[in-house]
Amino acid sequence: MSIEQRGRMPLDYNPVVLPGSALRFRGPLATDRQPSIVCIGGSETFGRFIDAPFPAQLNEHSDQPVINLGVMNAGLDVLMTDHAILGALDDAEAVILQIISAHNMSNRFYTVHPRRNDRFLKASTMLRTIYPQVDFTEFNFTRHMLTQLHELSPDRFEIVRNELEAAWTARMIRFLGQVSAPVHLLWLSNRSPDAEESGDMSTDPLFVSPKMLDSVARYANSLTVVTPDAVQAPDDLQGKFFGPKEEAAARLLPGPKLHALATEELLRKL
Repeated sequence: MSIEQRGRMPLDYNPVVLPGSALRFRGPLATDRQPSIVCIGGSETFGRFIDAPFPAQLNEHSDQPVINLGVMNAGLDVLMTDHAILGALDDAEAVILQIISAHNMSNRFYTVHPRRNDRFLKASTMLRTIYPQVDFTEFNFTRHMLTQLHELSPDRFEIVRNELEAAWTARMIRFLGQVSAPVHLLWLSNRSPDAEESGDMSTDPLFVSPKMLDSVARYANSLTVVTPDAVQAPDDLQGKFFGPKEEAAARLLPGPKLHALATEELLRKL
């Protein structure tokens, strides 16, 4: 394990590199203590803008060590293929799997970067046939591309969305079947599962419906849903650490209150 040095930041994430992986995880990581509780997911699990995300809080209150293997902007591709993550899951006593978006993964319509799953690489022939007037070389990020496709034709976009929903559900079920340890699902978001998604597709987990959540939850040991509805008011920017150009991104992610609530709920189920 090695530590990557970074310049001054509003919040020091102590980036850590694990053997067999090119990813940067949040440190410090006590990976030499087993058995452990392994937390995997996206930016929320990583704890972007948060001083003490729920994995760190769980580590403080649990009898077992808790390892945070959250990856910023992760999709299912990186969680299901990274060697460090898969190795940790093999040794885990329990797994907390954050529900992440359905758009940051390769599918029949487009391919994403294998590690940075929010990066769009190329469109398939099928997608180019559905949107013949679109120049896909203009897109670098999946969310931007999908927003533009939806604005161009909401009707045709439903074909893309149906593919993403079906692929996400199938891969989640397959993934849950491959993990030997008990898996506890966590919905940690600024929107509830049954709330309508914003038109700009800004709030994660994107394209995950209550029906999809129910379909995968039956293969897990538990499901914990944590949203602003469970606290007196959304966290907004209170207790978050971010740079001058990161305010918009910081507003979209759950704050310290929701991370604390997630910790309380998960401790009851572990």
